Amino acid sequence: MTPTNALRPVDPEIAELIDAEERRQRDTLKLIASENYVSAAVLEASGTVLTNKYSEGYPGRRYYEGQQVIDQIETRAVERAKSLFGTPHANVQPYSGSPANLAVYLATVKPGDTVMGMSLPMGGHLTHGWSVSATGTWFNAVHYGVGRETGRVDMDEVREIALRERPKLIFCGGTAIPRVIDFPAFAEIAREVEAVLAADIAHIAGLVAGGAHPSPVGHADIVTTTTHKTLRGPRGAMILANEEYAKAIDKAVFPGLQGGPHNHTTAGIAVALREAATPEFAAYAQQIVANAAALADELLARGFQLSSGGTDNHLVLIDLTSKGVAGKPAAKLLDRAGLETNYNTVPYDPRKPFDPSGLRIGTAALTSRGMREGEMREVARWMDEVVTALAAGEDTAEKAVAQVHGEVSELTARFPVPGLDR
Repeated sequence: MTPTNALRPVDPEIAELIDAEERRQRDTLKLIASENYVSAAVLEASGTVLTNKYSEGYPGRRYYEGQQVIDQIETRAVERAKSLFGTPHANVQPYSGSPANLAVYLATVKPGDTVMGMSLPMGGHLTHGWSVSATGTWFNAVHYGVGRETGRVDMDEVREIALRERPKLIFCGGTAIPRVIDFPAFAEIAREVEAVLAADIAHIAGLVAGGAHPSPVGHADIVTTTTHKTLRGPRGAMILANEEYAKAIDKAVFPGLQGGPHNHTTAGIAVALREAATPEFAAYAQQIVANAAALADELLARGFQLSSGGTDNHLVLIDLTSKGVAGKPAAKLLDRAGLETNYNTVPYDPRKPFDPSGLRIGTAALTSRGMREGEMREVARWMDEVVTALAAGEDTAEKAVAQVHGEVSELTARFPVPGLDR
C-alpha cells in the first residue's frame, strides 16, 4: 500500500523510502524464515486511528476511559486465538516474542532459579536462557542441543539433563529447528521433574493453526508465539495458557512488563486470526510444508548439506562448509541476486556467530505469493548458481548475480504480493 497524499507533502523522504521498500518486496524472493506478507486486510487494520488510543489494563478493567470500542476489538482477538488454538486462555498484548517469553519467566520463576532451553547455536532462541540475553543473566540457565550426526533433539539427553539439573521452567521450540517438535515427550519430562513447560512456537504457529504441525496445546502449560512469520499477522505476539497460569501470565504482561497495548496491532492480530481459521489458510499451511520439502530435496540433489538432512516444516538450515564458502558472504551475494536469506549458525559451527557457516531459509512468504514446488526447484537452482560462483571468484560471482537477478525478476513479476497487489 503506497503512501497516501497525506504523507508525501509532509515528509517526501519517508514516502519515497516506503515506496522503495515496497518495490524491493515485490522484486525479491523473500526466503527469510521469520518473515511473511500480511494481507491487505491485516495491513489496513494495522494502520488505523486505533494507534491514537491508550488502553492500559484488560477489557472491562482499564485505567483510561473511552474503551468501549477497544475492549470489543481485544475481546474478539482473544476469543479468536482461543478458538483457533483450542486453548482456555489467551493474551494478545505482548509487543513481540521476546517480551512474551519474558512474561513467562516473570509468571513462573524467580531470579536465580534453574531454567532449561535449547542452546542458541543449536537452534534455540536468545530468550531461552542464552548468556547474552537477560534470561541468561537473571537465571541459572542450562541447555540441551541436537545430535552431531542426526541434527535432531535427543529426548533421552533432554531427560538426563532435566533429571540432573531439576529446572523449574523448560522451554521447547526455537528459531532454527527444521523438524517436528515432540511436545508430548517434553511434557512427560517436565512432569517428571515438576517443571513448567513453555512451548515457543513463534516460527510454526501458522503451521499449527493450519494443521500442518502438531499442536503443543494440551501438552505445554504455556505457549508463546509471535503473530507474524507463518501466522501471517502483524508484528506482535500472544501467550496461550492453561487456567492454572492464566492470571499469572496476564499480571506478568501488564503491569509486570508493559504499559498499554498497541491497539492497532491488536486489530491486525484479530484479522489475521480470522483469516487463519479458514480452509484456505489450512491449504496454505500444507503448501508451505510441501514447498519446503521440495526446496530441501532440490538443494540436497545439488550437493548442499542440510542440518538434520531436510525439513518437516517451513524452515531449511543449510551448512555451506562443503561448498567452500561462509554464510555471511553467501547471504550478501544472494541478496544482490534477488534472493533474500539470512546467514545463520549451524549446529556445532566452528565459525563465529557474526560470520557463521550457514544460511537459514523458509518458504512461508513465497507460498503466500502463490508459488509451489516447481518454483522451489528454480530457487534451489539459483542458490546453487550464486553459491558456486561465489566459490569460484569475484568475476564469476558478478556474472552469476546479473544472470540470476534477471531470472528472479521474471519470476516475481508473475506472482503478486499479498497486501500490495490488488
